[in-house]
Amino acid sequence: MARLLVDMNLSTEWIPLLQAAGHEAVHWSEVGDPRAPDGDLMAWALAHRYAVFTHDLDFGTMLALSGADGPSVLQVRCLNVLPEVIGSLVLNLLGSYSDELDQGALIVADERRQRVRILPLEPRNPINS
Repeated sequence: MARLLVDMNLSTEWIPLLQAAGHEAVHWSEVGDPRAPDGDLMAWALAHRYAVFTHDLDFGTMLALSGADGPSVLQVRCLNVLPEVIGSLVLNLLGSYSDELDQGALIVADERRQRVRILPLEPRNPINS
């Protein structure tokens, strides 16, 4: 089962849903400063071996720019990110990609598709000069 750090941009309502499915989950507001920069959240997740669950596009960008091999990030790109709307999608992703999350991955999903990239992220179109 996954260990998930739920970002501030997602409701605390995710915690009981994730825990009921057997995942270890904590909301950032319980362990860190709600006003802290995303880098602090990433550092905490890496140090405590949690994957970040977020709706924020910045986490994928931070992974790409840093070349880091962790922490894993599960990023939902849906308009409505409440558990009652996309809870089954998230739980299915966690079931399907638990090995990838353990190894280090960026998982991006919406209602229609998902994309998984193993960390560290390599540039998709490197510029050769």
